This record gives sequence, structure tokens and C-alpha cells, in this order.
Amino acid sequence: MDVLKIKGGVPLEGRVKAAGAKNAITKMLVASLLSDKKCIFYNVPNIAEVEVTVELCREIGSEIAWNRNEGIIEAQTRELKTAYVPQRFSGSNRIPILMIGALLGRTEEDIIVPTAGGCRIGKRPIDFHITALEKLGASIEYREMKKEGAYFAHAHNGLRGAIIHLPYPSVGATENTILAASRAKGVTVIKNAAIEPEIIDLILFLQKMGVIISVDVDRTIRIQETQQFYEVEHTVVTDRIEAASFGMAAISTKGRVFVEGAQHHTMITFLNKLREIGGGFDIKNDGIEFFHRGPLRGGVHIETDVHPGFLTDWQQPFVVLLTQAHGNSIIHETVYENRFGYAHSLKMMGADVEVFTQCLGGKECRFASCNFHHSLIVRGPTPLMGREVAIPDLRAGFAYVMAAMLAPETSTLAGVKYLNRGYENLVGKLSSLGADISRSQGDAATIPLALASSAV
Repeated sequence: MDVLKIKGGVPLEGRVKAAGAKNAITKMLVASLLSDKKCIFYNVPNIAEVEVTVELCREIGSEIAWNRNEGIIEAQTRELKTAYVPQRFSGSNRIPILMIGALLGRTEEDIIVPTAGGCRIGKRPIDFHITALEKLGASIEYREMKKEGAYFAHAHNGLRGAIIHLPYPSVGATENTILAASRAKGVTVIKNAAIEPEIIDLILFLQKMGVIISVDVDRTIRIQETQQFYEVEHTVVTDRIEAASFGMAAISTKGRVFVEGAQHHTMITFLNKLREIGGGFDIKNDGIEFFHRGPLRGGVHIETDVHPGFLTDWQQPFVVLLTQAHGNSIIHETVYENRFGYAHSLKMMGADVEVFTQCLGGKECRFASCNFHHSLIVRGPTPLMGREVAIPDLRAGFAYVMAAMLAPETSTLAGVKYLNRGYENLVGKLSSLGADISRSQGDAATIPLALASSAV
């Protein structure tokens, strides 16, 4: 198992380029399966999540050429080899479940996909997916298999448009429904849909492909049956999570970093909170410069939410940033019920954080009275210390990296594979900004200790 060694106390200075969004390119690769035409993607991040998705699409029948150095993927699925997604993809990420929506209108075979995976940040039920796809005419059944269960789906009588109201603006359910609706007869209307920037990017890509699709102001998405598909070239939207991550790292270390490619319109809510605590930023035509302009002010209240709310993936590094701010701040997590599993290790590193089961916010969320630790109070400023910890998930991983860069001692972070899922060349980028960080094989005696230290 690879580990990161980080010695903190160094301000980050310089310029770094944010990569394309993981949550956009992976979904568009699946969407390319809708047609037999060539799709060319630019600004593709060289990360593990894309690797898994490429392998998955190839399994189905895609011909894919990936120039990792240039960040370009050419994909074409002239015909499907199979509609069976092997069990080895079970738990790898959330992409396999989207194969149902992408393939329902292209094959009469049973589509078989394994159970959903991804970071352990809470349950990710697919009941919204299933209900929506069934309204379009799909038949979906869960069956136990040798090792794990799988979903069997088909639309032998064809797909037909419908009016679908999602109980919650789920990103995955919105994407799956859009994909299936693109080949459904007539018109499909999705109400209470997710409208994240990555979904808008998927919609732009689909419109280039030939799909007649629109977004109304009230979270309503309309899709008409696609009569003709076309070849597509598309540049992937910048990863707003990576851009914000480098911005918070710059401010917390009292440095100055220009994040090339950071896009203002996708980060409005984050930038507002950054300004509330006194973090500096300057928006340019080609990116955003982040800098420390003086003591940070705590006393803020943040509630994560679906877009345009405060993104759940921003909150972990923001908590680390708040450990350096004067005052008490509250984070109320309303998207995932188990997103504060990283708090234990942050406390070991010196952070003054405490988690609660109550809704500490202006609104009562769907986790109220469910006994989930989904609220957190952070007090600052507090000095952080180097420790041996294990990374439990992707975004918590960057929070630990940030905390380690604030500690004067050396920290050892195990579980680098989680960071590989979403951050392209993280060690190289941070090193170019002056961070004292290296990657190496972990000591077998150290790693079990690190794993134990991350228990919630």
C-alpha cells in the first residue's frame, strides 16, 4: 500500500491547473454508449475513476483510445458486445448503475449490473433510479448471485416518455433517467431534477449528440426521443472540487496559488463562504487566484445541499480551513449521513471538532431523528500535529492532506488509492507549489496502526 509523507509548515505558492471534472467525464463516457457515433473528449483527467469507467465501457463494446498526456479520449461503440457488467465492477464506483439507463434503449437483452459502490460516506440507495426507469417502461429486478447481488433490467416493450417527479434531486437518478429518456418514445419530463454543473455539462454533451433536451428554472428537465445521433467533440468542465481544494490549501497555509481553469459560475456558493471567513480570492479570465489576506474569521454556519447549495464535497477541507479561523463554526451535512467519519483522525491531529446527531442548522433535513452524526462544530484557531492516519474516502483524504500541510511534523497518510480516484497527479501538483510531499511504499508495521487510528 502506497503512503504519502508530508511535512507541513510551508506556504503554497505558484500556479496549478485544475483538471476536468471526474463527475462529468465518467457520466459522459457512459452516455456515449447511447449511439454508434464517435465521441471525442478533451480536458480528461488522468485519474483512477476514469480508468475504471474506460474499462467498463470497453467491456460493453466501446473502442477507446486515451491519450493521457494530452487529456484526450476518443470513444465509439459501433455495436454492443454484451449487456452484462461483470461482478468485478461491483463496489468500484457508482458508474455501473448508469449502464441501465444508457443501454435500455439500445438492446433487447437483459442488462445485468452489479450493486453500486463508491466511497463509504453513507447509503446510496437506487430506489429513485428504479422508480423513474420503471415509469419509462423498464422492468428491473434485484437478484442474489454467487458473491453479491445484481440488478437485471430490460425494456422488451420499448421505452416511452413519462412525467417523473423525483422525491429528492438525486444526481445519479437524474442522470440515469436522462440517459434512458434520450431513447424513449415521446417526451419525458423530470421534475425536481438535480442541476449540478456536471449534469449541465452532460446535457450540453447530449445536445451535441442529437438529443433535444432543455432545463427549466424550476428544476425541470425535458427530453424528447432522439431520432438521429451525431459525432461529438466536447471539452469537459473543470473540476470545481479540485479547484476549491487547491484554493483552501493555499489560504490555510498562508500562501497564494493561481488555479488555472477554475470557473467562477460553478463555485459561487463556495466563494461566498470563503469571503465570509476572510479568505482572499481574485477572479481572472483564465482562473481564480486564492490567497491569505489576514486572520480568518470563524462563526460561520454551512449547510451542505444539492446545487446551487454548498457542495458536500467541499465541506471536509473547509472544516480543516476553519480549524485555523477564530471562533466557532457549524457544518450541517444534509446530503450524506456518514460524511464526518474523518473527524476522529482530525481530532488526533489537534483539531477541536465535535460531531452531533442533531440537525444544527436552519432547516431540518432528512436525517433528523435518525441518530446519524451529520452535524459538526469546529473551534479555532488550533495548531495541528503530524500523525499516522488512514484515508477513509476521497474528499476526507484531501482534508487530511491539508491538515498535514499545516503540521510542522511529518504525517504519514495511508490509503492513497482514494485520492487517486479524484485528484490527477496530486503529489506532483502540490510539490510544484512548494509542499514537502512524497509518495512511497508504506511500512507494513505502520499501516495497520494508521488504519486503526481512523476508526469512527
